[in-house]
Amino acid sequence: MPDQDRIEGAAKNIGGKIKEGIGNVTGDEKLKAEGKADQVTGKVQNTIGGIKDSLRDNRN
Repeated sequence: MPDQDRIEGAAKNIGGKIKEGIGNVTGDEKLKAEGKADQVTGKVQNTIGGIKDSLRDNRN
């Protein structure tokens, strides 16, 4: 089972893409920037979860 960080990270990344897309459509630069920031946060969290998964797999 994937680490919770991977699940949450993927959700943040997708949410960020949606925010960025809405910001692009509406011309809202703040929303677009928040979406990009959420994507970065999600990718980092997903990477951390992947590392945790690898460590857990190596112990077993």
